[in-house]
Amino acid sequence: MNGTVALAHDYVTQRGGAERVALAMTRAFPDVPLHTTLFDPEGSFPEFETVDVRPTRLNRWRVLRRHHRIALPLLASAVSRHPIEADVLLASSSGWAHGLPTTGRKVVYCHAPARWLYQTGRYAGRSESGRARAAAVTTAIGMLGPRLREWDQRAARSAHRYLVNSTVIKRAVAEVYGIEAEVLFPPPAPLDSDGEAQPLPGIEEPFVLCVARLLPYKNVDVVIEAAAAAGTPVVVVGDGPDRRRLEGLAARTGAAHLVGRVSDAELRWLYGSCVGLVAASFEDFGLSPLEAAAFGKPTAALHDGGYLDTVVAGRTGVFFETPDAPAVADAIQRMVAGQWSAETIMQHADAFSEARFAARLREIVDEELSHR
Repeated sequence: MNGTVALAHDYVTQRGGAERVALAMTRAFPDVPLHTTLFDPEGSFPEFETVDVRPTRLNRWRVLRRHHRIALPLLASAVSRHPIEADVLLASSSGWAHGLPTTGRKVVYCHAPARWLYQTGRYAGRSESGRARAAAVTTAIGMLGPRLREWDQRAARSAHRYLVNSTVIKRAVAEVYGIEAEVLFPPPAPLDSDGEAQPLPGIEEPFVLCVARLLPYKNVDVVIEAAAAAGTPVVVVGDGPDRRRLEGLAARTGAAHLVGRVSDAELRWLYGSCVGLVAASFEDFGLSPLEAAAFGKPTAALHDGGYLDTVVAGRTGVFFETPDAPAVADAIQRMVAGQWSAETIMQHADAFSEARFAARLREIVDEELSHR
């Protein structure tokens, strides 16, 4: 590879699938700087502390680092004023990083077109406790939407090449931007199933697992209600603004443990000890079923979105058609009663390896460098 490369990600302020993909990119291109709008080391994965992260000037404001949604009216301007000198910029984007100006070629790895612009209702949420937040988001998008959509369309057209994380997002990018993109499945979390496993106190088997940020569209409330109806407790890993409401629901049903963020050793134990995973959210790519599959565990998943790429009915899991408690409860019962081959499930996970992901990214960057 002869030429300079830079990486980018929307904001490094949380722990989610997109941030894990950004970390995989930094491993594919070691010692390459990662540009972002906001960086909160405490809020995201600790591995970012060894990366050369270069945030925009907005990062001076602590409140924005801790609550990136407040910065929404400021991000387009901040991104546009953060030029990057590189022969190739590889941008991990769900709405902002693809707008970074660069002196060279731009390759965008799109997790989804901006939800707040094109799926405002889903992004804002539907929970009772989140009513004020939903109203604020909807009002802000109503005021800023036309200008931001114009900026977003220009940003998309500034890319020389578009990659997407799933067939669902391939269709969305074609519909929203008119761009034909290549599907490159992201790798699951680098969680070695043979590593240290640490039990969580108070968690008894059998149980099903749910790994999700606690946001309304993740449908964790549905999973909690479904677990109670199915008669199998659920352990929920993750944190977010919907936690207080979900804790109240868990207390009322008596069938859920909300454990917040956990260490890798604890997550290994949870994946290794659970009956299977329950995934009820609307996802653009279904990463968590692949994490479970690495441990030979099946998934009960919503028959929608990215799960269509990562779950094979009858081989690695079961589907339910709608994210409501009765449908999810039925799927949990079918999964618990099923006979699953751990070896077959683990072989499925191997097809989504990080080595394959990194190799294809390096090929694409080399191809773009040849166009300079």
